[in-house]
Amino acid sequence: MKNDIRSIEDIRSLVDTFYGKVRNDATIGPIFNQVIEGRWPEHLQKMYRFWQTVLLGEHTYFGSPFPPHAQLPIDRTHFAIWLNLWHETVNELFNGEKANEAKWRADKMAAMFITKIEYYNNNSAARPLI
Repeated sequence: MKNDIRSIEDIRSLVDTFYGKVRNDATIGPIFNQVIEGRWPEHLQKMYRFWQTVLLGEHTYFGSPFPPHAQLPIDRTHFAIWLNLWHETVNELFNGEKANEAKWRADKMAAMFITKIEYYNNNSAARPLI
C-alpha cells in the first residue's frame, strides 16, 4: 500500500520523479531544458519549496509562480502533457488525501496558467506583471 504525501522527503521524491519525466518528454522536455538550461538544481529546490508550502503548509516558498511562465511558447497541449505526467507520478508514488490535493491543485494551477497565457497572447496591449 502506498503512503500519502507527508514530508519534505515525499515532496522531493515526487518533484524529482516528475521532473525526470518532464525532462525526457519529447514535447515539453525541450522547452523546460532550454529555459532552465544548467539551473536544474536551483529549479528543483524552488519546486520543493513550492509544493512544501502548498501541500504541507510549511511556508518556505515566497514568490509568484505565474510570471516565469507568461512568455513561454506553451499552450493547452503542453499543459495536458504536464498534467498527465503529474497525475501519473502522484499515482505511482502516493495514495491519500494529500496526493489527491496535489492533483487537484495542479489541475487548478494549469487552468489558471492557460487562461492567463491565452489572454496575454490574444491581447497585445496586456502585459503580465513581472
